[in-house]
Amino acid sequence: MAATPTAPPRRRRMSRADRERQMLAVAEQVFAERGYRAASMDDIAERVGVSKPMLYEYFGSKDGLMRATIAHNRAALLEVTSRAVRAGSSPRDMLRRGLVAYFEFAEEHRQAWAVLRNEAALLAGAAAGEAAEEVEATRRQQTAFMAGAMASFLPEVPAARLEAYAEILVGACERLTLWRAWWMRAVIQAAIRQGGGGADTVVVSATTTTPPVVVWAPIRAAEDLRDTP
Repeated sequence: MAATPTAPPRRRRMSRADRERQMLAVAEQVFAERGYRAASMDDIAERVGVSKPMLYEYFGSKDGLMRATIAHNRAALLEVTSRAVRAGSSPRDMLRRGLVAYFEFAEEHRQAWAVLRNEAALLAGAAAGEAAEEVEATRRQQTAFMAGAMASFLPEVPAARLEAYAEILVGACERLTLWRAWWMRAVIQAAIRQGGGGADTVVVSATTTTPPVVVWAPIRAAEDLRDTP
């Protein structure tokens, strides 16, 4: 008796929210690999497994996809930093956990974030302003979050002063992240010129030898807030 052929399993239809998250994750990867200008909607659509018109239906344009990618990372950054702070057992521990979460997130998204931030400035017209606004919105988000967190254990400090302290911390963290990316590139380039080690070995060395005192400088500054007149 011949076996009855079985129908192939039906693929589960992905929800719009899940599909959008998938598109954004792939777009971030492609932007990191190729840069914003060289990345194509065709390549992104192919990697996602959807048609290019569907990408345009979701985001309108490649500029729109870039802005959505920045906004998606902004929401993810707030989630990981706020979750870390909530787990803290004291003001110092909350601050430490929040900063560690920020630097870990920055490292995980280092290449893509650098591409999105730097190339946003190269866009023309309204697209440039909208992309820059998305980047600035991330700074404002983290400033508001940090000012609110500090207010919970520094209720006697005026709100304007807390916001100024938060701006200092956010600026220091961002500049430190940029410096570390530059420092790692310099280490790798120097090793390649000297012919020492493979690329993977150099990357591991650069990752594990960043001066820890520099990474934790913003924490010491924040811990001194109570002593500031």
